[in-house]
Amino acid sequence: GLFLMPVISTVLFLAFLVIPRIDPLKENIAKFRAYYDLFILLLFGFLFYIYLLTIFWNLGYRFNIIQLMAPAIGLVIFYAGVMTENAKQNWFIGVRTPWTLSNERVWNKTNRLAGKLLKAAGILAMLGTAFPEHAILFILVPAILAGIYPIVYSYQEDQRELKEM
Repeated sequence: GLFLMPVISTVLFLAFLVIPRIDPLKENIAKFRAYYDLFILLLFGFLFYIYLLTIFWNLGYRFNIIQLMAPAIGLVIFYAGVMTENAKQNWFIGVRTPWTLSNERVWNKTNRLAGKLLKAAGILAMLGTAFPEHAILFILVPAILAGIYPIVYSYQEDQRELKEM
């Protein structure tokens, strides 16, 4: 178990290096690369934090894991919102539906909305720290809604665009 997180982190790091190179719209990823790179750093900081919590737990320290995880999860979700708001059309990062990938205006509107929803979900997840018995709900419910609603929204925006043509 001690080596699982470093192995997962290494595989993820390699995947994050490959993604910008294989994306058919790689020039668009370059336009928000600073956000992407910061997300990678934040994600690896998060994984290291989980690794430390796991080690301390196995050394016999006892704590409310979800209460300690809520702010870290919230920060990752919040920054995913920042990155999503700034993402340009691509095949790997952001809300990628048939409607966003085929229409740049739908992409921009959907990802701006998704970014705002993810940032709100991140803040709510952080608030879970104050309510440890309900922290999981503060994390999961907003994150799920922030993930589902933009998909529906992208379809509605695409339909609206088609009617205007």
